[in-house]
Amino acid sequence: MGKQYDALTEPLQAFIAAQKVFFVGTATADSRVNISPKGMDTLRVLSGNRVVWLNLTGSGNETSAHVQQDPRMTLMFCAFEGAPMILRLYGTARVIHQNDQEWSALYSHFKPLPGARQVFDLSIEMVQTSCGFGVPYLSYQEERPLLADWAMKKGEDGVRNYWQEKNQVSIDNIPTHIIEKNL
Repeated sequence: MGKQYDALTEPLQAFIAAQKVFFVGTATADSRVNISPKGMDTLRVLSGNRVVWLNLTGSGNETSAHVQQDPRMTLMFCAFEGAPMILRLYGTARVIHQNDQEWSALYSHFKPLPGARQVFDLSIEMVQTSCGFGVPYLSYQEERPLLADWAMKKGEDGVRNYWQEKNQVSIDNIPTHIIEKNL
């Protein structure tokens, strides 16, 4: 059933490319565990041991706060169509803000999306597959336009104001540094 690998194989990279959603898990030693669903074509495999994903503005900014204190991150993918499988990527991550030197190079891997706020760069230490027999079949219809529409309507200044009001600290009051690192 379950297998462990030191790196992503080509078939596992193809599996990732076919997925429409993935889940991100982070926590600090004394914070709540955060698990967030992600979509909208925001993940790229750069090598067998490195993936990057584009983080868009949302109601919270837990992942950024956590990674800056404790870089542990797990990404999980589930097969909702086709053969069953769960794939987890365990590693350490760095948060890249818009004013960081690496931003332009990493952001260039993605189609520009309104509300982009960070790129996460995950160094993969272990890859694990498991059966996924209990994961239901779900059919992909299309991306929801709501997040992009919201960010477009707000505009760059409105999104930055939202960061100021809603994204500066986690629910556990851990700083995200979004304002000083993105302005």
